[in-house]
Amino acid sequence: MRFLPWPRKWLSNLVLVLACSTSFSGVYGADTGAQWYNEYLEKDLLYADEKWQDYVTEIGERLLAASPYKGRTYTFVVTDIPMYNAYATQDAYIFLSRGILAHFQSEDELAGVIGHEIGHVVGRHLNRSKRVSRIGTIMSYLGSFAMGSNSIYGLSKNLTNVLGAKYSREHELEADEYGTRFLIAAGYDPRGLLRSMHGTASYENFERTINNRQPVYHGIVGSHPATQKRIHELIGQSNHLVPEVLPEPERDFWQMIEGLTYGDEAATGVVKDGVYYHGSLRLTVQFPEGWDVRSTVSEVFGLPGNRNDAEIILKSQSPPDEMLTPFQYLTVTLRRDDLEDGEELQAGPYPVYLASVETTSETLERRKIAVVFKDGRVYLFSGQLNKGGDVEQFEKDFRQTVLSLRAMTGEDLRVVNSQKLKVVMANPGDTYAELAKKVPLKSYAEETLRLLNGDHPRGEPRAGDLIKIIQ
Repeated sequence: MRFLPWPRKWLSNLVLVLACSTSFSGVYGADTGAQWYNEYLEKDLLYADEKWQDYVTEIGERLLAASPYKGRTYTFVVTDIPMYNAYATQDAYIFLSRGILAHFQSEDELAGVIGHEIGHVVGRHLNRSKRVSRIGTIMSYLGSFAMGSNSIYGLSKNLTNVLGAKYSREHELEADEYGTRFLIAAGYDPRGLLRSMHGTASYENFERTINNRQPVYHGIVGSHPATQKRIHELIGQSNHLVPEVLPEPERDFWQMIEGLTYGDEAATGVVKDGVYYHGSLRLTVQFPEGWDVRSTVSEVFGLPGNRNDAEIILKSQSPPDEMLTPFQYLTVTLRRDDLEDGEELQAGPYPVYLASVETTSETLERRKIAVVFKDGRVYLFSGQLNKGGDVEQFEKDFRQTVLSLRAMTGEDLRVVNSQKLKVVMANPGDTYAELAKKVPLKSYAEETLRLLNGDHPRGEPRAGDLIKIIQ
């Protein structure tokens, strides 16, 4: 097992990595996984639960110990991404997202996926895969965490080359064969691999038919009848590998699932304690203390909590067609000729232009405007103060709000993403339709609960079964 140099601040709050790909082409060196790991560690994008890191490592080491490949060092990492994903690198790093963990129903299933990914390393599929180049969802997800640093550029460029690279069916089947042998020799139920395959097929069906999205995970090809037939044959042929005494599971799987972070609440924008978080845009803005902050699809607006004599509005704008400064964006693109007392500022690494606006209205005391350029996007702030308001305080509030704009961090994600999985026992008569009324999902709650519990598309909970809900 490889022991990683965790920073001191992680000793009590360990976090594990944002997995972002499906497979790698052979053009990358032997340290690809280590490079990715270090990038994710630097960006504070690891899943904050040490017991999950230990758990997947224990399962992975158990599989390796029962295989002919136990002499090689592997590193097993859990990632803080809500998508359904797992992948391996040629330097024997195995990454699993918290999103995929949420869909397993047993340790056998989890071991099935880990064994499958080990199989890709053992089979050297990462070197044998044909290079495919396309930009996918994960690259933009990761790239948006640049936080003003150029160091992410090389990683994003690599992602462009590897995202969507598919293993051939031959490679997937070979990984399944390796995984099946590892599972049996380690004392796991090899049918866990088949259940993982069915779970992946259900997830792909859910993404396409419910969410109208293309799945990211390269997948285990168990939905193909020929693959299932081959795995059943392998199980029969590998009975001699079954240990005389079957070991107990490494941990209580359902205790592990309890409390697992679920989803990405900030994906479309959320306000918490006066701070606006937007997961897709990867930004946060702090409004003045005590202000009432709300958001719509197109804008964020704040009003003083105990009065209504002022407002500050934030909108995301289309970027200009040419290279401009924030001042030029206001004067050329927006054609503003009413600016006064303008000044160039910085919101962290992002350029800002802030100015007053000529006021002719008899009801307004002061108007302000500002533009911030961040990661290829333009953010427009506007504010106004009614007659009789405190000009000095308004000037201070507007400036502080504009300059508070920054990129989201991993800690921000952990603050905002408060939804957790809860394990309950199904009662007689329980249905997913009824359970869905009690979970904090805005859309497809019933279908999501079915998927999480292995009952997609039409199953229902059975009395006495442990099932996962969201709280």
